[in-house]
Amino acid sequence: MPKKDKNDVELIRGWTLPASSTLGSAVRAKGILQEIQARLPAASKKAISLDGVELTLAMSAGEKTAFNAAASIIANTVAEADTLPVIPREIQDILAIKATERHRWLVDGRLPSAGTRTVRLNGRARQITFHVFDPKIVEDLLDRGVVDEWRVQDAEAKAEKRQTKAYEAKLKKSLTNRAKAKKVKKKKTDDEASQLRGWDEFDIDGLLR
Repeated sequence: MPKKDKNDVELIRGWTLPASSTLGSAVRAKGILQEIQARLPAASKKAISLDGVELTLAMSAGEKTAFNAAASIIANTVAEADTLPVIPREIQDILAIKATERHRWLVDGRLPSAGTRTVRLNGRARQITFHVFDPKIVEDLLDRGVVDEWRVQDAEAKAEKRQTKAYEAKLKKSLTNRAKAKKVKKKKTDDEASQLRGWDEFDIDGLLR
C-alpha cells in the first residue's frame, strides 16, 4: 500500500460564529466570511469555508506557515465580528425588511446610519457608496421588534396623507365651482344692467310715452 504524502495531510481548524455577530442571519454570516476572505492573502482565500455558522480553514501540511498566518487573521476577525458594520443586504435580512423600507426609515432617521462605505464592483471600474449600520443598534431594533410598529405608523401616515389630499381636492373643487358661479352671476348682472341702459335710452327719446 503506497505511503500517503505528508503534504496531503490537511491542517484543519474551525470557529463558530456567535449569535451576537450573525444576529440570526445567514446573509450576515456570509458577509463575515467575505470580510475574512478580504483580509486573507490571495492564496488563502479559498481555504476558508462556511457551513451555517461554522467556519473551517483547511490547508495541506506543507502550508503550515500560511495556515498559521491565515488562522490568526480568522481568529481576530471572528473575535471582532460583532462590531463589524452591518451592510444593507444584511440589515434587510436581519430585520426582515424591504429595500424601500430601509431607504424610507434611513431618510426619516428611524434607521440611524453609522457612516458610508465605498466599494468597487468586481470586474468593473464603477464604485458604489452605501450606508452601513451599527450592529448594536440593529440588535436593539431586532430585540424590541420595532419594525411592526414602524409599519403601523407608516400605514397611518399614508391614510392620513390620503385623507388630506382628498380634502384638499374637494376644497379646490368647491372653490373652483364658487368662482365659476360668481363669474356667471356677475355676467348675468352686467347683462341685465346693459338691458336697462337700453330702456333708458328709449325713455329719453320719448318712445315709451
